[in-house]
Amino acid sequence: MGGTEDGEPPRKRVKESSAELNSFSVDSFCFEPRTSSLGDPMPRPLPSQGDEEMVGRRGVIRKQEFIKIITRALYSLGYDKTGALLEEESGIPLHSSIVSLFMQQVLDGKWDESVATLHEIGVSDESVKFASFVILEQKFLELLQKEKTMDALNTLRNEIAPLHINMKRIHELAACVICRSPCVVSSCGAPSVSSRSEILEKLQKVLPAAIIVPERRLEQLVEQALDVQRDSCVFHNTLDSELSLYTDHQCGRSHIPSQTLQILEAHKDEVWYLQFSHDGWYLASASKDQSAIIWEVKENGEVYLKHRLIGHQKPVLSVSWSPDDSQLLTCGLEEVVRRWDVHSGECLHVYEKPGVGLISCGWFPDGKGVFSGVTDKSICLWDLDGRELECWKGERTLKISDMAITNDGKRIISICKESAILLLDREAKFERLIEEDQVITSFSLSEDNKFLLVNLLNQEIHLWSIEGELKVVSKYKGHKRTRFIIRSCFGGIEQAFIASGSEDSQVYIWHRSTGEHLLALPGHSGAVNCVSWSPVNPHMLASASDDRTIRIWGLDRIDLKFKSVQSNCNSNGKSNGFINHSHKGRR
Repeated sequence: MGGTEDGEPPRKRVKESSAELNSFSVDSFCFEPRTSSLGDPMPRPLPSQGDEEMVGRRGVIRKQEFIKIITRALYSLGYDKTGALLEEESGIPLHSSIVSLFMQQVLDGKWDESVATLHEIGVSDESVKFASFVILEQKFLELLQKEKTMDALNTLRNEIAPLHINMKRIHELAACVICRSPCVVSSCGAPSVSSRSEILEKLQKVLPAAIIVPERRLEQLVEQALDVQRDSCVFHNTLDSELSLYTDHQCGRSHIPSQTLQILEAHKDEVWYLQFSHDGWYLASASKDQSAIIWEVKENGEVYLKHRLIGHQKPVLSVSWSPDDSQLLTCGLEEVVRRWDVHSGECLHVYEKPGVGLISCGWFPDGKGVFSGVTDKSICLWDLDGRELECWKGERTLKISDMAITNDGKRIISICKESAILLLDREAKFERLIEEDQVITSFSLSEDNKFLLVNLLNQEIHLWSIEGELKVVSKYKGHKRTRFIIRSCFGGIEQAFIASGSEDSQVYIWHRSTGEHLLALPGHSGAVNCVSWSPVNPHMLASASDDRTIRIWGLDRIDLKFKSVQSNCNSNGKSNGFINHSHKGRR
C-alpha cells in the first residue's frame, strides 16, 4: 500500500581506471590491477572451461579454485596440518612452487631475490611494478631502521623512484632520510621484522587473486551470501548473530512485534505521546490528563509504573529523554517545560517565558542544555539552570510543533510553516527548508540523523533524505488521519521498518526501503496517536491511544498464553495499572 521514489541505488562494484591506479598508496590498497592490456593487437577468444572440473549443482564452481579457497581458510584458521593434507590429497597446491618461493623470500627479507622472482611469476608489467613498489618500500624502511642511510638512499633513488609510482609517498620516504628523526621515521611507518606478514597481505591486493589466493576469501563469500539473504528478507528483524549457515535465512511476519503483550492503563485520559529511553530500560508517556508517567522495563520484558509525574496545569504534549537517560523533560500544552529526575521522580527545574507558552522540548547532545519551541514562533535554548543561551526569533516554529537536534548539536530541526520544515545550522548560520505540498503534522528524525520521517495531512508519510540534496526517497500510505496529530517512528534492526499510529485504532507497519505495507495491528479502541519502537529490542513496540491505554507489542508466538492481571503493586504499594498478556524475554 506504499511506494518508493528516488530510492538509493543498489551497491555496485567499482573498478578503478589506470589513471586511478597511478594514485596508488601503500597505505590504501583498494584496486585490482589489470591482467591484460587494452592495447593487445589481436582479439582474444572467450576463455573455455575445457576439461576443467566443475563442482556444484549448477556447474559454475571451478573445483581447483574451490579447493584452494578451502585450503586457504584452513591455514587462516590455524589448521596447518589439515591444510597441508588437503593439498596433498587433492593434488591441488595452494600456490605454485614459484609463488611459494616468492612468498618465502618476502618473509625472509630477501628483497632483491623476491623482486627477481616476481618477474618470473608471469603477471602483467603493471602488477609487477606495483608489487615491486611494496617490496622495495619495505626494504628501504628496514635499511633506515638499521641506520644504513646510504643504502636506503640508493634504494630510494635507483630502485623506487624509477618506478614512477606515488610521488607523494616517495617524497615522504625522502623526508625520513633527511630528518632521520625517530618521530619522523615512525610517521613513515617504520617496520619491524614481524610486519613482513603484513607485506604479504599488501601484495595480495596488488597481484591477481589467481596468483596469491586472498586471505579469508571463503569467509568473504559466505558473508556475501548471508548479506544477499538478509537483504532479500522483507521481514528481516533478527540479529546477525542469529543467522545460520545450515539453512537459508528467511524471517516471517512472526519476527515483527504484532502480539499485544501488555496493556498499560494508568492514565486517566487520552495518551498523546510516548518514547522509549535510549537504553530501552524505560518508557515515558504523556497524557491529556496533565500527567506524564515513567515506566520501567524489566529484564523479562514486562513494563511497570515507576513514577507518575504531577505538576503540569495543562495536558502534557511530549517528553524527551536526556542523552544518559537519567532525566526527562515534559512539555505542557502551551505551558512550561519541566525537568525530572528519573530515579527519584523529583521535578528539578521548570523552564518558562513570561507572556508566552512552550510547545516542544529537547536536549543538547551533551546533556548540558535544553531547547524548546515557543508560541511566539521562536526557538529558545537554556542551560540546565534556566539561563537563556540563544533565541531565534521569527517564523522558526508553529504553535503545534515537533523539534529535534542532530547528534553533533549543529542542526536544529522544526516545523516552521504549515508545509515546511526548517533545518537550521547553528554554526554556519545557514537555513534550508523541506517543503511539502500538504500540511505537515509531525516528523521523526532517524538514529543516524540522515533521514526525516514526515507525516502529512493527506494521510501520507514521506521519508526525506537530509544529507546533501533534500529529496523524498520513500512514501508510505494506508493509515487513517483526518482530525488528529498522528506520529510515526523508525524501528527494528537497523531501523528497517516504519511504524505509525492511525485514527482507525490500528498500528501500521511498512518496510522502510520498499514502502510495502506489511501489517496493521488491531487492538486499541480509539485513535492511535503515537508509536515508539525500542531502540535496543527490535521485538518491542509501544503504542499510545485515545482509549487511555498504552499497548506493548511483541513477537507473535504460538506458545504465548493469555494471562490477565487486573492490578499489580509496585514498591510503593500502588497499582501500576497494566494488564499482562504474557512474558517476553527482552535480552
